[in-house]
Amino acid sequence: MSGTASHRGVAAGGPDRVPTPSRVPPSPRGLQTDHPRRSRTRSLSASVQHGLLREAVLVAAAILAYFGIRNSTVGGAGEASANAERIVDLEERLHIAWESALQGVIIGRDGLVMLTNWVYIWGHWPVILGVAVALYLGRRERYYLLRNALFVSGAIGFAFFALLPVAPPRLLELGLADTVTNESQSYRALQPPGLTNQYAAFPSLHLGWNVAVGVVLLMTTAHLAVRLFAVLSPLAMGFAVVATANHFVLDVAAGVVVVLVGLAVALAAERYHPLATLRRRGSEPRFGDDGRRGTPVPGGASRRQSSR
Repeated sequence: MSGTASHRGVAAGGPDRVPTPSRVPPSPRGLQTDHPRRSRTRSLSASVQHGLLREAVLVAAAILAYFGIRNSTVGGAGEASANAERIVDLEERLHIAWESALQGVIIGRDGLVMLTNWVYIWGHWPVILGVAVALYLGRRERYYLLRNALFVSGAIGFAFFALLPVAPPRLLELGLADTVTNESQSYRALQPPGLTNQYAAFPSLHLGWNVAVGVVLLMTTAHLAVRLFAVLSPLAMGFAVVATANHFVLDVAAGVVVVLVGLAVALAAERYHPLATLRRRGSEPRFGDDGRRGTPVPGGASRRQSSR
């Protein structure tokens, strides 16, 4: 009798009801803690966006400086041609007036002319920008080295352009063909003479900046294909700028010297500001020498300092 009453009490939800375990309400989404990897990704994305804005401002300032210098030399055609004639005379005394001989290698061979033009057109800015982006995303300290080297060498080059305008060989009566204009109209359409400095032949930053890219790549990776590209790209560009009659041999030599000075200054700046360099290295992703993406190393700077 009593067992039946107890059973009924349970069924009716009376005092003999068996308690059920209570459920813990889920915490609001806003109070959930982010996954550490997600937090690092968000922080890295914000850092990249902020850095890109800063770099865009710096590049815009450099472009404004370029156009300012161009406007100051646009009317100096006579002076630029006279300076170019002096370079011709100096090259002849030094027995390095090789412009005609180098262009003779490609003239009359349409395939070689097209290939040389492509090296001149697509082997410059696309290579510089592509390598800069890759370094910015993977080896930020090497990107800063390349950027600073380009800015320093660019400032030196701009000073030459303003104070010593030099016309390229294609604008002189030297019997040389302007292969880029004659065979690759798209390049002059993309960079019309009205938007470029026609008297900025000396020094040749067109080659020099490719040399800077090559040196930084050699300093960055041990990957055989990349290192081979770092060596061959400047050599091909050195041939192209002369064979297309856009630069003299002396322009090329001066461009290499100016860029090496820029690299030396950029390296010295890193050496005298080690804390900023180490801070960047400790908080940003890195690529290993084999080209594979590394993982961020928290506190990397302190570990490197303590290991010394």
